[in-house]
Amino acid sequence: MSRSARLLQLIEILRAHRRPVAGTVLAAELGISLRSLYRDVATLQGDGVPIAGEAGVGYVLGPGLTLPPLNFDVDELDAVVLGLRLVEKRLPNGLGDDAGRALAKIEAVLPKGRSAADVHLLVGAPATGSAAVLDTIRKAIRTEDALVIAYRDRNGDASERIVWPIVVGFFDAAEMVATWCEMRGDFRHFRLDRIERIGLAGRPMERRHRMLLAEWRLYREARDTG
Repeated sequence: MSRSARLLQLIEILRAHRRPVAGTVLAAELGISLRSLYRDVATLQGDGVPIAGEAGVGYVLGPGLTLPPLNFDVDELDAVVLGLRLVEKRLPNGLGDDAGRALAKIEAVLPKGRSAADVHLLVGAPATGSAAVLDTIRKAIRTEDALVIAYRDRNGDASERIVWPIVVGFFDAAEMVATWCEMRGDFRHFRLDRIERIGLAGRPMERRHRMLLAEWRLYREARDTG
């Protein structure tokens, strides 16, 4: 992460808190040393960002930092907040934490008199798969790496596969990952909560992800219309 991106992230973290945050907490969240945090705070203060506090006490973002309001209409705000609440509830770690921070950012820039708390739509879908499994799949998709998984099917039969992850789907009962399975030489789908072990296979996929995605979509269309 560049230092400019880190400074922006520091502002966003402070914006999400109403009370002073200890320097050690901020440094840990940013993945930097306490000394680097002190330098970053000093830089932002020198640029006019209203950060109050000091080393050993904690830091809080004061009034005076303004951003243009987000002018969602009622239905748009309902949709955005509901979607983020769903991710936060369904994936309590990883993406769920990101959704919570995104919701706090939206709350901070809504016009005066409007609040995400006014959206009376609740989410009750629990998480079914492992957040660590999902994070590994997401990273492998981004880097186009093959994965090795230990899987137990609905009959209790265990197998180990090398797969090329394509896309993750979220359904009422479970999360599913669509893959190209080397053992079967075809597309296969696996429930995340039945993956007992997952890791990188140590080599890239043999086809680019965008090609796999296009082929998988054609495969799904053929099955749906067949």
